[in-house]
Amino acid sequence: MALLNLKSVSAGIAGTGLVTYFLGIPSKGNSSGSTNTSYPSGSNNGLSKPDGPNNIQFHESQINPSEYFKIGGFPGPIFDLAQSKQFITCYDRERKIPKWVVEHVTRESLDVKNGDRKKSNFKEDQRIPATYRSLLKDYFRSGYDRGHMAPAADSKFDQVAMDQTFLLTNMAPQVGEGFNRDYWSHFECFVRDLCVKDFESVRIITGPLFLPKFNEQTKKYEIKYEVIGNPPSISVPTHFYKIVVAENFAKDNNRNKAENVYVAGFVLPNDKIPNDIPLTYFKTPIEAIERSSGLSFFQQNISNKKVNDLCDNVSCVLTIRDWSQKVKAISPPK
Repeated sequence: MALLNLKSVSAGIAGTGLVTYFLGIPSKGNSSGSTNTSYPSGSNNGLSKPDGPNNIQFHESQINPSEYFKIGGFPGPIFDLAQSKQFITCYDRERKIPKWVVEHVTRESLDVKNGDRKKSNFKEDQRIPATYRSLLKDYFRSGYDRGHMAPAADSKFDQVAMDQTFLLTNMAPQVGEGFNRDYWSHFECFVRDLCVKDFESVRIITGPLFLPKFNEQTKKYEIKYEVIGNPPSISVPTHFYKIVVAENFAKDNNRNKAENVYVAGFVLPNDKIPNDIPLTYFKTPIEAIERSSGLSFFQQNISNKKVNDLCDNVSCVLTIRDWSQKVKAISPPK
């Protein structure tokens, strides 16, 4: 589009009287001698130009959408933060599952065995408003497990802590056989073993993802997922991420324990996974998880610690425990 010369435009409209509205200059055809409001170039000080036959004027200060917040409050999105003994959950009211769960395990916490899983029951979290609360009946005959984000086995140090892991704010629908009861469970054991074998302290961030899949028919990427419940209200994630942040490397005193953290991110599909697939197959850059989740896991390195790749320093290999208690190691690809 060609740019128009301002002088030629002004000359062309001057005889019509419209120049008054644009430049604030009384037109020659104005015999009344009245003066119109002048609007400085580049600014009208919030005052609009008269428009229409009624010559209406208004000031921009009259427009105040934020006044709604005094009437109806802030509409959201609102995420409920719930503190438990061993973990913190950020609950997504829209999807009725956690947005993320942060937990902490240490060698000492894993050594104490005061909690008994058999005494714990799945419970609805009364801290969540009833309108947005996930319900036990929503999972009934859904075909999915109530999958822990913070595992129950990480909270054996206390019965209350154990019970809190069974709150539905710590749950998301997971495929049972082949995932929650198998590969995912082995993955959780791997994280605990890091504390037993390699580190003194491990923090874990776990949550759901809803990732696109290429549709061969439409040749487009689409995000499709199931919703369970009656009425349908709990979203079934397509994937889950887990970010491991380990501190205090126990094997090598020369690593300057106080100044190092060891980090790795993993993304697993919410589906049956054969036990012979190496864990490193699911290793994913933290930046990719951030883009997919809309979250920021390392906004700033507040502690100024050096971030190292976990799998460059320890063997990221799952130990598969079958029903006969036989143990075999799966080696990562070479």
